[in-house]
Amino acid sequence: MSDFRIFSSRPNYAPYALIPEQTRGRLHDEKNTSNRSAYQRDRDRIIHSGAFRRLKHKTQVFVHHVGDYYRTRLTHSIEVAQIGRSIARALGLNEDVTEALALAHDFGHTPFGHAGEEALDDLMKPYKGFDHNAQSLRVVTKLENRYASFSGLNLTWDTLEGLAKHNGPLCEKGDFSDIHVNFREYNDEHDLELHTFASAEAQVAAIADDIAYNSHDVADGIRAGLIDFDQFSSVPLVHNNVVHVHDKYGTLDASREQHEVIRRIIGQMINDVIKTSEKNLMDMKPESADDIRGAGKITIEFSDDMRNQDKTLKKFLMRNMYRHYKVNRMSSKARRVVTELFNLYLSETDVLPTEWQQVIEGATEMEKARLVADFIAGMTDRFALLEHKRLFDTSTFEL
Repeated sequence: MSDFRIFSSRPNYAPYALIPEQTRGRLHDEKNTSNRSAYQRDRDRIIHSGAFRRLKHKTQVFVHHVGDYYRTRLTHSIEVAQIGRSIARALGLNEDVTEALALAHDFGHTPFGHAGEEALDDLMKPYKGFDHNAQSLRVVTKLENRYASFSGLNLTWDTLEGLAKHNGPLCEKGDFSDIHVNFREYNDEHDLELHTFASAEAQVAAIADDIAYNSHDVADGIRAGLIDFDQFSSVPLVHNNVVHVHDKYGTLDASREQHEVIRRIIGQMINDVIKTSEKNLMDMKPESADDIRGAGKITIEFSDDMRNQDKTLKKFLMRNMYRHYKVNRMSSKARRVVTELFNLYLSETDVLPTEWQQVIEGATEMEKARLVADFIAGMTDRFALLEHKRLFDTSTFEL
């Protein structure tokens, strides 16, 4: 038995888990190492990437300088990884792939959260649009240029498939007309089978993302004073846990109350996913990861009751937090910053950094727009604001 095989022999792997020795490999062949599995190398490459570091100053809801305690894309991704690993472990899945996908799933997000993405998508509509999931794939396959032998991170097929399809199939078999150009371009070179469901590990990462951002956005919204627990009477997932905490502990200071409620929400959602998914797996009896991909339906999911509670919470947050006038004001500014930067870069490419000018030279208008979108999408909130000031504040001529 080779050293590499050691990583695939863990007795707790379920038959439908992703096994390192069974990976479908990388676009560019690389020699296996004796001290890390293929999936551990994927995770490590993601952690050491520039895109991962930039998540530190990318918005979750609040622009980076609003407060140190609010979540960023980086802290959110780490929280998704922790939740995902807990679920994967309980279901006998490969934790390394789940963690890798959780840590990379937001690589394609623009500065300023969804406001930035909406602005960039509107600007890119004449150029085939912008989609953060498609951009995440572009980042790890093309834009992260760190290695001498290839562009991107050269992740395994299994990880790339999960990154592309963690929310479900992207198209019907052979019909790529309705999917984003980033998916199409990479798929032409490396078929990710975009018509099937992803692995169970990718599905875990997707639902862990839901659990993390819903529960933690409640905490951040309360900390910011945009919402309070008294407003959640019509949201059972929150209200019932608030009542439980009050019954058990009485009056707590705000910080302890928030933490006790949020940890219960997370635990309740994780337990529901595990119980529901175990039942699905028992009914399906999958014998391989390909059985999960070909099941024709989602495998890792909430129960009907929890799904309804999750939808109720999402609607509450949309109405009372994401559309709060203070958030709207931040979003309005963010859209203007992204719009003004995009229009200037596209019309005056000579104001771009030298390395980007070299890439964009001789490009078609379509290619220029995509490269400008790449540049903006890779910005942190902080850099985008500084760049906007440099280019549009005529009271200063800082370089």
